[in-house]
Amino acid sequence: MQSGCANTKDWVLEFAPEVARTIDTLMGWTGSSDMQGQVVIHFATKNEAVTFAEKHGLPYRLVDPHPRTPKKRAYADNYRWDKVG
Repeated sequence: MQSGCANTKDWVLEFAPEVARTIDTLMGWTGSSDMQGQVVIHFATKNEAVTFAEKHGLPYRLVDPHPRTPKKRAYADNYRWDKVG
């Protein structure tokens, strides 16, 4: 399988949960009464996200993306006779 990099260039604004999740006793599902936990806003650049947060008085924390380290592999490597593991 391959991990694609589509939709990975956006900056995302997510709200921190204000209320802990609860477990439904009948079905066992988890739920929350926190409506902001469902809000996710996408931005094209980091500057747009910071400007939006500062304009609306929202506290924010920036998490920079990790650099990708692609590993070159061939499909034939899955069937090598000297493969370890």
